[in-house]
Amino acid sequence: MSKKSILIRYVRRLLAGTLTLTGVLLPVASAAAESGAAGANRGDTAPRIFQGRGFDTCQAPDLATMRAWRASSAYRAVGIYFGGRARACKSQLHLTADWVRQTTDAGWSLLPIYVGSQSPCVSGSNKNPYRIDPAQAATQGGTEGEDAVSSADALGLGRGSALYLDMESYNIGDSDCADATLTFVRGWDRQVRAAGYLAGFYSSADSGIKHIETARRAGVADLPDVVWYARWGVSATLTDEPALSDDAWASHARIHQYTGSVTESYGGKKLSIDRDLIDAPVAVVG
Repeated sequence: MSKKSILIRYVRRLLAGTLTLTGVLLPVASAAAESGAAGANRGDTAPRIFQGRGFDTCQAPDLATMRAWRASSAYRAVGIYFGGRARACKSQLHLTADWVRQTTDAGWSLLPIYVGSQSPCVSGSNKNPYRIDPAQAATQGGTEGEDAVSSADALGLGRGSALYLDMESYNIGDSDCADATLTFVRGWDRQVRAAGYLAGFYSSADSGIKHIETARRAGVADLPDVVWYARWGVSATLTDEPALSDDAWASHARIHQYTGSVTESYGGKKLSIDRDLIDAPVAVVG
């Protein structure tokens, strides 16, 4: 391992161990890209990097809950499901441009999540109606990338924001299915980047993330700028993920969802959440 890789690994371990109570939003100038996150400074607006603890929940909480959690919890970032035809909570009662402005003004960092078409061999039966058409995978990815940009812009999520494509667990051993899925993802990435946004990718560590890492090693183009991997039941880590090489997405380009479907309450406001450890780009608002 090179000295540079060792240094990066050491710093990431240090951050993961010390940022357990609060999040730190780095200045824009510190968000320099390195190999494995080649798009991390695309466009006219440099990304905003958040480091610390966050959570995601299906329905964007009301502002009173966000205020209570900001005052009493250790979380400083929240995932918001802002679009996509396979989104579970399609009716977002509170998620508006005003909600985005007020939460960010209050000190929250936002992780915009887009749940579009799913892999043709998706594991969850609830996602079966929303599968990618293998014959139209590239076009479909581009069209949904355009929709993601439009939906983000309507909420005030500006250029330089990372938009995270949610691809639920799928059978990467099915080569035809895996190829169609990757083609869709690359089409989505290209469209999102063309509009000045960063292309993020969420999936289970042992399916989508492993697949994307295999593609990276093979030199495939148009891969995500940042990865968000789900591996539950382990300690939160941004360095020791078995599906990723040490130098893969190694510069402010990883999120670990390490626990799912837990209930927490702060300030008298209860939510069911997934827990995340973050060193990655967030939304640019204002």
